[in-house]
Amino acid sequence: MRLVFVIPAYNEEAMIGQCLDAVMAEIKRSGHPADVIVVDNASTDRTNEIASSYADVTVVKETNKGLVHARAAGFAASAGYDLVANIDADTMVPEGWLTTVFDEFEKNPQLVCVSGPYHYYDLKRSQLALVEVFYGFTYLTYIINRFILRVGSVIHGGNFVFRRWAWEQAGGYDRTIAFYGEDTDVAVRLSRIGPVKWTHRLRMNTSGRRIEKEGIIQTGLVYAKNFFSMTFRGKPATVDYQDIRE
Repeated sequence: MRLVFVIPAYNEEAMIGQCLDAVMAEIKRSGHPADVIVVDNASTDRTNEIASSYADVTVVKETNKGLVHARAAGFAASAGYDLVANIDADTMVPEGWLTTVFDEFEKNPQLVCVSGPYHYYDLKRSQLALVEVFYGFTYLTYIINRFILRVGSVIHGGNFVFRRWAWEQAGGYDRTIAFYGEDTDVAVRLSRIGPVKWTHRLRMNTSGRRIEKEGIIQTGLVYAKNFFSMTFRGKPATVDYQDIRE
């Protein structure tokens, strides 16, 4: 199986370098074949320059600003790859991540997508404890939605990998979604194609900058509201969103 990372980036000059360093280190460590696509999503800073300085990185430009536009552009550029790993520019792939991904797809040929939670490396212990409580509810929701109600699954937007053929069959990205709910839309539609797994084994290191800016309770409530709205109404409850950068 051939895997490609797709990394949307809008004005991420402060984070994109460490993100790519972590990806390259994990590819080398794992021994699994993988390539990297960075989508410069209308950046006005040095994001493109920094990403282009990596010899093994392909930079794609998407002038329509928005996360879903960027993911769609990256997917369009990923032809020929079996697996598409969708991460964010403020994430740092931890050691063992690729091994877990390939293990999950190899042990279950029917699996169409795997995702997992975040580890917020820059939050305080008290904040991390609240995050773990949230993930306890997330796992319970995953079990209910996938195995009992059969209405979808759970995906974390900066930490999911799907089979390319399955996403093509699902119809691709819904460009009408601005920000919130895009990952749940992927989860719901891929679940109609095959199993979508959410597992604590696939943790992703990421920045807690949105939580710091908006507050942990507020952030959790907004994401939860949009998760249920996308799952049961087919559209997000929140249209507006705030760009948060370092």
